[in-house]
Amino acid sequence: MEQWAERATTVRVIGTGAMGRGIAQFAAAGGLTVELADARMDAVVGAVEYVGGMFDRLAAKGRMTGDEAAAAKARLRPVGEPLTPFQDCDLVIEAVREDLETKRELFAALEKVVPEHTLLATNTSSLPVTAIGAALADPGRLVGLHFFNPVPLMRLVEVIPGARTAGWVPDALSDLVRRLGHEPVRAPDAPGFLVNHAGRGLVTEAMQILSEGAAEPVDIDRIARDVLGLKMGPCELLDLTGLDVSHPVMESIWTGFYTEPRFRPSRITRARLEAGLLGRKTGEGFYTYKDGAKQEPPEVTAPTVEPRPVWVHGQETGVREGLGALLSEAGVDVESGERPSDQAIVLVAPFGRSVVDIVQAEEFPAERTLGVDPFGGFFTRLTLVVHPGVDRETGRAALAGLIATGRPVTVVRDAPAPVAQRLLASIVNVGCGIAEQRLARPADIDTGVRLGLGYPRGPLEWGDNAGAGRVLDILRGLNASTGDPRYRPSTWLTERAALGLSLTETGTAPSDLSA
Repeated sequence: MEQWAERATTVRVIGTGAMGRGIAQFAAAGGLTVELADARMDAVVGAVEYVGGMFDRLAAKGRMTGDEAAAAKARLRPVGEPLTPFQDCDLVIEAVREDLETKRELFAALEKVVPEHTLLATNTSSLPVTAIGAALADPGRLVGLHFFNPVPLMRLVEVIPGARTAGWVPDALSDLVRRLGHEPVRAPDAPGFLVNHAGRGLVTEAMQILSEGAAEPVDIDRIARDVLGLKMGPCELLDLTGLDVSHPVMESIWTGFYTEPRFRPSRITRARLEAGLLGRKTGEGFYTYKDGAKQEPPEVTAPTVEPRPVWVHGQETGVREGLGALLSEAGVDVESGERPSDQAIVLVAPFGRSVVDIVQAEEFPAERTLGVDPFGGFFTRLTLVVHPGVDRETGRAALAGLIATGRPVTVVRDAPAPVAQRLLASIVNVGCGIAEQRLARPADIDTGVRLGLGYPRGPLEWGDNAGAGRVLDILRGLNASTGDPRYRPSTWLTERAALGLSLTETGTAPSDLSA
């Protein structure tokens, strides 16, 4: 219906927990009259007082004027029971407990009493919108509106049409969300919707790296923060959300996509969940917490060793120039010959391959050869890659040389690709898989990930920035080395890398020829 979003003036929010209160605050601040409803009247009264207090605090901090706060508070109306007779209500948003039968029963009852023009929305975070709507005589006016907590601060809203949602409804709700100041993205009615689905790329690969013994939780997190630019590493993120929440999400998305290998959960999170190592809420997870503060191990320090000359491989890629210059400026003796001397530490830059592979291909001395991840350009954290055949004193000398540059250094075990490369390739590949299946538009994928997960870039634009061909090389190297189908490159990625197209472009589709 045309201009529905412009004409909408009243919303009823059912459920007055944290999400219901946040949605009420968001809607009232945006100019809608908000009817608050709950099975318990005292909960409704408490919610009105809480949201009103939030407006007062915003005014005290100068984020709203006194008049704006007063007007917003005046738009809050306690109505009591969810089925309290409706007058002029344009939208009902359900924010009750996450239980399919509870939601079905509520919407079946609502359908019998709401005005004909009233749209129905569920704030479910995991239940299929189609399954909720199956209880309705007319599921056409039901849509998912998935807000993120805290609602007033998290600007993203997933708009999720069910299989029988009327075609105009998602656009109308998107327009309303935008009018109220948040950013809508169209999400599929599929396991994880959009944001939680896209988030599998980071956490599942981090757990795979951990299960291989290639790095410790703090190593993965520091690399994720300093090299990839994430606000939180995957292990500290799991500690924050709690494994009692995160592991079931991993399981549900994996099974929901019929055991797709890219989403495969880890035995590590299952075991830690069963042990009660949930994270911050229990005081112990991947980290321990004292008075709520994470206890993080100190950075590695330089060992006391005799300095050794270093020879850097990778002249054709600019690695020798970049890493070599960094070491030289730190006072490290960097050899310039075509091959290393018999005394030199050999530093190679593995990209989509292991250090051992380079040793064999280039016939370098294994006991003196280590890797330094070139991803990120050596500007922040350096990652030293150690294989089992390295002479220990040589490795200690290499570590001392890298620490002399003033960069923090993380030491990890050799693997088919270094940590940062694996995390990024997985993030990009999962995002490309979403685009490939037409589950969401490229722009919505990137917007959803940036706003919903806080990544510095969306997965598709991040893949473009890193180079689609490079990401593809990493995945192919991992797939060939491990034989694990979790590293199967998305067709969206392989085609665009071959054709030189941006990962954010849909390109030409069969339907375009008959349009």
